[in-house]
Amino acid sequence: GAMISEERRARMESQGWDVVGSHSATKLCRWTKSMLQGKGGCYKHTFYGIMSHQCMEHTPNVSCANKCVFCWRNHINPVALDWKFDQDSPESILEESLKKHYATIERQCLSPNALEHRKVEARQVRHCALSLVGEPVAYPAIAKFLALLHEKRISSFLVTNGQFPDALQALPPVTQLYLSCDAPDRSSLEAVGKPLFKDFWERYEASLDILRLRKERTVCRLTLLRGKNMDQVDAWAQLLERGSPDFVELKGATFAPVFGGKGLTMMNMPTHQEVREFAKRLADTMPGYDLACEHEHSNSVLLASRRFLQGDVWNTWIDFDLFSDLVEAGKKPETMDYIAQTPDWARYG
Repeated sequence: GAMISEERRARMESQGWDVVGSHSATKLCRWTKSMLQGKGGCYKHTFYGIMSHQCMEHTPNVSCANKCVFCWRNHINPVALDWKFDQDSPESILEESLKKHYATIERQCLSPNALEHRKVEARQVRHCALSLVGEPVAYPAIAKFLALLHEKRISSFLVTNGQFPDALQALPPVTQLYLSCDAPDRSSLEAVGKPLFKDFWERYEASLDILRLRKERTVCRLTLLRGKNMDQVDAWAQLLERGSPDFVELKGATFAPVFGGKGLTMMNMPTHQEVREFAKRLADTMPGYDLACEHEHSNSVLLASRRFLQGDVWNTWIDFDLFSDLVEAGKKPETMDYIAQTPDWARYG
C-alpha cells in the first residue's frame, strides 16, 4: 500500500508540504525565500557555501525509525522499520519534486522583494538537502536517485539517523553525508531519539564505524538540548572520535509548539552562548578539531577537522562545480578533492 495515506496527504498539504508520489515530499525552506530576497542564507551557506535560493529540501522517504523528542516534524510522518510500501521510481520522484519546487519558486518570484538576479539563479536547483524528514537511505532506490541528482549537477546533502547501517554501507558517494547524533550513550539515546529498533544502539555504533571509512565529506550533527544531552562532553568526544567525521555541527534546539506534548520546554532550549561554550569544551577535548564557523541565527557552531586548516585559512566550503566535474568524469570524489576556502565573514567569532 501507499506509505502516505490520503488523510495524511491532506494534512501534510494543509501545512505547506508538497507530497510527491506515495512516499516522498518536498517543502520550501524559509532560507530559500530569504536568499531569493537578498537576505541571509542558512547555516549551510555559512559553513559550506551552499546557495540557499538554489536548494531544494526533499525526502524520498517520509517514514522514520526514530521519534526524536526535538523533531518538529514527526507528528506528521509515519514510523517504519522496513520497506513494506508501494515504491515509486526515482525518475518520477525527482521529476515531480523539481516541478513542484519550481512552481513554488515562481510564486516566490512574484514578490516585489525578490531580486532579479536571484530569481534567475533560483530557477536552477544546484543543491538537494535530503534532510526534510524521514530516512532517505531506507528508500530502496536511493542509489539511482542520487545518480540522477548528480547527472543534473545537483549536489547531495544526505542526513541519516544511523538506524540502517547496511543501507549506509551500500550508499554511493554523496556530496556531504550527515549522521544525526542525538546522544552519546545508550540510555540518553533512548530518551532523546525514541528509537523503534530494539538494537538501536548497535545500529548507531555500526553507522559510526561506517562513517569513519567513508571517503567523501562526513558530518556528525548534534541537536543540543539543555539538561538532556549537553553535560557529557567526554562521552561525546569519545563517540565522535569513533565516527571520525570531517565536521561536527552543533545546533541548539529551537522551540516548536509540538514539543509541549513530549516533555520539552523552553528550559531545554540552549542559548547561542551556551552552544558556543559547549563547542569550545568539545573542541578542547578533541585534539584534531577546532572552531571553524558559526551561524548565530540558526544557533549553530561548526567544528572542523584541523586538516581543513591550511596556515590560518579554513577550507570548509565546497567547490560544487568541481564535485560535479569529477562525477561526470566517472570518478568517486574524495573529501579533499573538492574543498574551497571559507570566507572571513563565515569564520567563528
